[in-house]
Amino acid sequence: MCGRQARGFGYVHRLQWDRFPHHRFCSMPCLDAGSALANRNNGMIDKTDMEIRAIKDARRFLAEALTELGLMAPFHDRSAAEIDRIIEACIDGFQESIRRQSEEGTRSDELNDPIPF
Repeated sequence: MCGRQARGFGYVHRLQWDRFPHHRFCSMPCLDAGSALANRNNGMIDKTDMEIRAIKDARRFLAEALTELGLMAPFHDRSAAEIDRIIEACIDGFQESIRRQSEEGTRSDELNDPIPF
């Protein structure tokens, strides 16, 4: 957090080593600040520049899909941060499902179930 060399203070969101990055800090105050930031951002402390741009670029695709489905009106006055949160939730859900399926060894024929809503 402060830029000093990390020394033995680490954080992994929800202690899920296989799902979240491991962050190292120089001191307990930096660990506390970093873990608070990670808790607010679903385990991530900082998005990379590429991730920030990808989320921003995805807004257009989300807007197109919402417009095609006639669902744009409720999202029209939402802030960019709120739209980004929706995009990130979709990405997180998608990635979590892929991880779970790969761990379970799910077969493709098991995925042809009805939509749950």
